[in-house]
Amino acid sequence: MASPFIWLQHALPHHAVSRGAGKIASSETPWLKNLLIRRFIEAYDVDMSEAARGVEEFKSFNDFFTRELKPGMRPLADASTHILSPADGAVSQIGRIEEGRIFQAKGRHFTATQLLGGDEEAAKRFEGGSFATIYLSPRDYHRVHMPAAGTLTSATYVPGELFSVNQVTAENVDGLFARNERLACMFCGPDGNFASVMVGAMIVAGIETVWSGLVETHNPRLVRQDFQGSEHSFDAGDEMGRFILGSTVVLLFEPGKVEWDADLKAGDAVRMGQAIGNRLQPKAGA
Repeated sequence: MASPFIWLQHALPHHAVSRGAGKIASSETPWLKNLLIRRFIEAYDVDMSEAARGVEEFKSFNDFFTRELKPGMRPLADASTHILSPADGAVSQIGRIEEGRIFQAKGRHFTATQLLGGDEEAAKRFEGGSFATIYLSPRDYHRVHMPAAGTLTSATYVPGELFSVNQVTAENVDGLFARNERLACMFCGPDGNFASVMVGAMIVAGIETVWSGLVETHNPRLVRQDFQGSEHSFDAGDEMGRFILGSTVVLLFEPGKVEWDADLKAGDAVRMGQAIGNRLQPKAGA
């Protein structure tokens, strides 16, 4: 039987709650934003020694939540041989995409096609490939970075619900990450085609990207933007976006491109830039 926490999420008007939270979090009234920031730091034990700015310097709670870190706080692993963690957080699940399905929790899966907003052609590329789901907790650094070098080929906003994405919800809500509002970003690079999907959650007030700024979320329509050429090309470790309150990143790689770290398992903490897998180099003459 689902817990009251799960039933409450089904009952709440997700988007109205998130819009309301977003208005408060974007307030630049000094006393209010400072109060919110200090209470949040205390409640979630946020390590402000890593932050590039102090409480008084943030324009709003959102500005604090998407805070930048001091230089050198997240050294990058060797991207010539490794796949990098795209964010600070914890591994929700990691493994292989089998028969188009991605493991969510015991007895629960979702498909790559569902995650990518119904794009069957893109999903086929990842059959037999690798996935990693990284959950960002409230205390974490909330900027999302590139796991590998790549050029942006498309970005698709997929409308959906806004359930919480913590472990309790993952274990109790079917197809959670393919059910919530999300932005599916497709890249092409030395490691073939790969996807970085930014998944929204309860009270996520927005998603930003470095190429288009604030994405129009809480939108009932699927919106796809295709990109040509190399205008939006990134190196491994470059920032690609950020969450304004929230959430989760799901990575998808084609088969034969990635071998995840054998010691990495669900629940393990990760930091942006650390090695989470090996790049599988093509054999000579292949």
